[in-house]
Amino acid sequence: MDSITQIVLGAACGEAVLGKKIGNKALLFGAIGGTIPDLDVLMGGLLYHNEIDAMLFHRGFMHSILFSVLGAYLFGWLVHKMYDSGKRKGSTTMKNWISLFFWSLFTHPILDCFTPYGTQLFAPFSNYRVAFNNIAVADPLYTLPFLICVIVLMFYGRNNGKRRSWLKFGIGISSIYMLFTIGNKLYVDSIFKSSLNERRVKYSRFSLQPSILNNVLWYGIAETKDSYLVGYYSLLDVGNRFSDWEVLPKQRAIDVDEHKDLKYLVWFSNGYFSVYENNDGTYSYNDLRYPLIKSDNGSSSVFRLILFEEEQRLNMKPFEPKTDDFRNAMATLWKRLKGV
Repeated sequence: MDSITQIVLGAACGEAVLGKKIGNKALLFGAIGGTIPDLDVLMGGLLYHNEIDAMLFHRGFMHSILFSVLGAYLFGWLVHKMYDSGKRKGSTTMKNWISLFFWSLFTHPILDCFTPYGTQLFAPFSNYRVAFNNIAVADPLYTLPFLICVIVLMFYGRNNGKRRSWLKFGIGISSIYMLFTIGNKLYVDSIFKSSLNERRVKYSRFSLQPSILNNVLWYGIAETKDSYLVGYYSLLDVGNRFSDWEVLPKQRAIDVDEHKDLKYLVWFSNGYFSVYENNDGTYSYNDLRYPLIKSDNGSSSVFRLILFEEEQRLNMKPFEPKTDDFRNAMATLWKRLKGV
């Protein structure tokens, strides 16, 4: 999920492990631990010249169970060595710090598993992306109550029982909301299946996810032999069926079998994609798992990559959503969220 959410969750883990011993410092170190896995965005840029390789490095090994274990021992040992000195000597143990970093590191990829982006939880042994698609990568209803609880508990002394109560309340309310999104996903899955069956669509598979910043408006895509069928459903709709259907042909301007880089992108998109050639010789790659932006030139995905050939490979321009496209997409989604 987004960085703020991961910081809040990491801080809560730090508080749960070491809050009674070191107070608000536990929140700080937990927040640092919760941020570390996302540093793979920076690491990818340093390790790879090719932008596709750098992008695919994100939510890879640094989001795995193995990294959580190894990182817990490494960072736990390092921080304990620095912290356990002077007046603080003996106030904490290495086991405390290993535990703090394990939970702050481990809960980060676990939370990411619930998003459509997913994460390679079992790397480097498997590149399978665990993605349950039940919550958006940023959802204020999950984050804000949790954040408020963490902020409030900071104003109580480390031995004050209310501090622990606010922590439990923050974890509890966010967990209840997560359970709601899971149940909501199962419900919307059934709505999408019924909608496809009513339209007599012969599909091989489908994928559903909530639109950004909410769990009310859902986007669904079904794959058929020659095309993709996409639609929307809001919990505020009068009827209980998907609508705003659009058929997208399977555009394949580049042969997947001839470009390993394209194979990587197809894996990243779970096979829901289109790629077409632009007038300037570049290619537009649409990750169709994400909602579409409608314009005068047709529809394109919010997650659109510009590819070009370089040194007998495909590379891509850094992903930078256009301000106008983003504004139009958000306005359209907000209007559709209110129901039809």
